[in-house]
Amino acid sequence: MIEADNVTLHYGGSQILFGVSLTAQPGQVACVMGNNGVGKTSLMNLLAGRHPRSGGELRLMGERLGRVTAQEMARRGVAYVPQGRAIFPLLTVRENLETGFGCLPRGQRRIPDEIFDSFPVLAEMAHRRGGDLSGGQQQQLAIARALVIRPKVLLMDEPTEGIQPNIIAQIGRVIAALRDRGDMAIVLVEQYFDFAYDLGDSFALMERGQVVLSGRRDQVSREALHGRLASLSAA
Repeated sequence: MIEADNVTLHYGGSQILFGVSLTAQPGQVACVMGNNGVGKTSLMNLLAGRHPRSGGELRLMGERLGRVTAQEMARRGVAYVPQGRAIFPLLTVRENLETGFGCLPRGQRRIPDEIFDSFPVLAEMAHRRGGDLSGGQQQQLAIARALVIRPKVLLMDEPTEGIQPNIIAQIGRVIAALRDRGDMAIVLVEQYFDFAYDLGDSFALMERGQVVLSGRRDQVSREALHGRLASLSAA
């Protein structure tokens, strides 16, 4: 569904990504793991069209992409749940969800019922301001806003960060249900190891802007992945 092949990325004169390759298939969760500052969010920004790559290829549903904007990627069905949520605190919950309408044809500009089925608290708080919600509720809102565009690819950056355990469990169930539908590719950046490994179908471990270990679940054991991640954390 989405594929990065040997991509590089620079911020000014500083190179951040060095030949990173990643593939996310429909009905699967591709997990990107690693410590802080290794380039995970930069990779997500590249995939979302928020920052142009310096080199390599990016393909979406088999089509090779040139330089595309974040708006164009959203219109093509790529939704991004950023680290830190980035909800609009002065807009209501419903208004936050409706910001996703901008990349949809007029006939599709509605909030799907399944969003409120997945996150019932958002229906209860539809007229509350986003800034009045708890951190966990804001994370649910950020995910729901991304789902409004009915994405083919869902990019999620640290969805468990600072979230209470019961909300983490709910978010995990929603991700699993989206994966099991079989029509969406999910790229999940996550530092909570058990959460990521339990959901993941493939894994890419990053260090200093490079992928240092990758493979499908049947190729990368929990012990090998956890051990390599622990060794990088201790270095």
